[in-house]
Amino acid sequence: MDYLSIIRKPIEGEMNDFVRLFDESLSQGEGLLEQVLSHIRQRGGKRMRPMLILLSAKNFGEVSDVTQNAALGLELLHTASLVHDDVVDESSERRGQPSVNASYNNKVAVLVGDYILSTALLRVALSNNHRIVQHLAELGRTLAAGEILQLSNISNQVISEDVYYQVIDKKTAVLFESCAALGALSVGVSEEEIEKAKKFGHNIGMIFQIRDDIFDYYDSKEIGKPTGNDMTEGKLTLPVIYALNHTDMPAMQTLAKKVKAGTINPDEIAVLVEFTKQNGGIDYAERKMEEFAKEAQKYIDESVKPELKDAFTAYLDYVIQRKL
Repeated sequence: MDYLSIIRKPIEGEMNDFVRLFDESLSQGEGLLEQVLSHIRQRGGKRMRPMLILLSAKNFGEVSDVTQNAALGLELLHTASLVHDDVVDESSERRGQPSVNASYNNKVAVLVGDYILSTALLRVALSNNHRIVQHLAELGRTLAAGEILQLSNISNQVISEDVYYQVIDKKTAVLFESCAALGALSVGVSEEEIEKAKKFGHNIGMIFQIRDDIFDYYDSKEIGKPTGNDMTEGKLTLPVIYALNHTDMPAMQTLAKKVKAGTINPDEIAVLVEFTKQNGGIDYAERKMEEFAKEAQKYIDESVKPELKDAFTAYLDYVIQRKL
């Protein structure tokens, strides 16, 4: 099923406008800056976050210039954070293509990330909506705090599912929560409706990150990272956390500690990945996705306009079933 076409159908014109404005925002004539911005524009992705903003706005009213500037502000902020994250994580690829820091260097990546962040602030300021500006500023703080929490968690010897949820809440769930909220804010709805939309976005974000983490246990060139990449970076995600906490295998605990210490080798990662699969880690993560999905579906059933239900349902299904 072509989920993306179903999602885009009620917002096709608005999405075309968004892409045009986004590309204009990341254009700078010529020179090195334009080269790097062009490199970033070419890896546009599925645009899941702006699509959710536009759908949320349309569910409560009509997409306006305020909505578009909110969407541009959030997507540009997200783009800047990815450029900076690749520097922090020393990543060589992003969506199957060379990262900015790999194609150029860390100095260029940091400066271009700063440029994009400033562009995000400019676009959101053009919304002339104080609450949207405030919301985006708070989002930027939360994303940075989430990255720091993740870094500090690497040295934490306690292997905790609760801490895992704290990290992805601040790194991914808050992004989708903000999308749903900004769409609602842009058309001026009640606080009750904004809160319901935020909860829906939060559930979508939790599913999105868990699915992303499951990818790390399978090899796929389309995903743009090798199997066990998270472990290489010192990260233990939900599948392996569950397997470790529900089996009594000291050898695997030792490998987990090596992940956190940054001393694990590829062969040992392969052992830990296989251990996770054999001890219910993937199945457990998929069950957790289903729990969040039930809550998200409840919102669709109760709060989404009939003419938008197919698009919202396709959005949820895509996030659950996506392959990259």
